[in-house]
Parts: sequence; structure tokens; C-alpha cells
Amino acid sequence: QVQLVESGGGLVQPGESLRLSCAASESIFRFNVMGWYRQTPGKQRELVATIPRGGATNYADSVKGRFTISRDVVNNTVNLQMNNLQPEDTAVYYCYSERRSWYTRAYWGQGTRVTVSS
Repeated sequence: QVQLVESGGGLVQPGESLRLSCAASESIFRFNVMGWYRQTPGKQRELVATIPRGGATNYADSVKGRFTISRDVVNNTVNLQMNNLQPEDTAVYYCYSERRSWYTRAYWGQGTRVTVSS
């Protein structure tokens, strides 16, 4: 079974930065798309950023210009650099991957908590 393990969350002040990492148990080239979602209490998970294999990255409007998603092929990780964090970024962040054939298999990590507070 595919495993995705997130790390890097924590408590920061507004304006500070965090770098989240998602370590995959398989080569990230086996996934058609990987990305990050986030969820706050009482809300559905919302897309933060995706990075398709060989495709253009996609970002939520709320994080454009502040967050950057990238792949580290050496370590089989997908990273999310989060700059200028704001209180509204507070959430549990989940790593996501898709493996598409004739159907789509979706995988989720356990989540890492990000809290932005002064």
C-alpha cells in the first residue's frame, strides 16, 4: 500500500515561513499528480497546490505568490514552501497523490498541523 508521510508543520507567527515535506513510499514518478490539501475544523478539505507529472502546477488563489510546490526526485518527496503565512492558513495540511489507469487511485497522508498565530 502506498504511504505518504507529511512533516514540517508547526506554530509560527504571521509573516513567517514553513516548509512541508511529503515522503512517498514509492517513486513519485508513478503518480500522475501529487499535491497538498488543507482542512480546518468544520470544513471540507480544500486544494492548496498540485503538481502533475509533466504538467503545470496549480495553486489556490489564496496562496498564489506565497506558496511553492516542488518535487524532490532524489528523496521521493513533494514539498510545499509556504512564505508569508497568515492566520487564515491555519489548518491541517494533507499530502495527496493520484495514480490513474482506467480508474483513479487516491492516497492521503495523515496530515501535519500548521498554526499561524500572533
